Amino acid sequence: MNRRAFISAIGGAASALLRPLATRAQQPAGMRVIGFLSSGSPDAYTQLLPAFRQGLAETGYVEGQNAAIEFRWAEGKFDRLPALASDLVQRRVAVIATTGTTSALAAKAATATIPLVFLGADDPVKHGLVASLSRPGGNATGLNVLTSELTGKRLELVRELVPAAAVVAVLINPKSPEAEPQLRDVQTAARAIGQQIHILNASTERDVDTAFATLVQQRDGALLVTNDAFFTDQAEQLVALAARHAVPTIYDRRRYAAAGGLISYGTHYVGAYRQLGIYTAKILNGTKPADLPVEQSTKFELVINLKTAKALGLDVPAKLIALADEVIE
Repeated sequence: MNRRAFISAIGGAASALLRPLATRAQQPAGMRVIGFLSSGSPDAYTQLLPAFRQGLAETGYVEGQNAAIEFRWAEGKFDRLPALASDLVQRRVAVIATTGTTSALAAKAATATIPLVFLGADDPVKHGLVASLSRPGGNATGLNVLTSELTGKRLELVRELVPAAAVVAVLINPKSPEAEPQLRDVQTAARAIGQQIHILNASTERDVDTAFATLVQQRDGALLVTNDAFFTDQAEQLVALAARHAVPTIYDRRRYAAAGGLISYGTHYVGAYRQLGIYTAKILNGTKPADLPVEQSTKFELVINLKTAKALGLDVPAKLIALADEVIE
């Protein structure tokens, strides 16, 4: 390396190291900095981040006025989360909001002092995030969003929608911390209704392609996609493959149905992210996490895409249409 290139490289490295300090120095007086840690990617949050900001604003914090948000996205690569969490801690943010169990655990491991507000921990007591739901203790609290518990309900819905499906494939990310409870719950639900299932694993784009090739070869009658940040990021790929192979598929959130997926059932995430913003703002206002009980998600939504059902040659039962929170035509 010549002298000019060497100096340029050193200068670039120094600039990168100093950038966090410069960012903090440029924050106006009174600006509170919020860390936001997610195992997903920004594309999957286009409707959720406005809800988060709305919750903040309702409780007194407006981004760009008296609050700034430092986003960190793992983009489905769970092994990146510890470093991203440590970076937020080093930047001395006032509070860290996390989405997903793995993100919450990474933040919890990175700091015992900075307040944490999590969403979607599935079982925060079991995972060691809080001592109890009513009395969290420590530096964490948040919203317990049901994920694995709803897997069985989705199996019942897809069975009702596609009663001729002798075998329903179930797509699980084996690298997800929710993989084991999801597998357990779907197996229990399958036994209860006498439904044969076929477990498929995928944690990369190539795995997803392989999984679809396998279910087509096995002639599985339908597919259930479990709740996972990686699958949410791959929504377009999953919906496109389901359409290409004419596989009736049920998902965990509206994002899929809006993109052309057949049906979704799960937590009303827009409302959950609004509440995440409210809890985060309460922490900024001085409430201690230990004094904020963990909230349980109670609002769920069923979305049916009739256009996709028609393309698949399915007649959606009137009962399901009546139960749906939204019907896409």
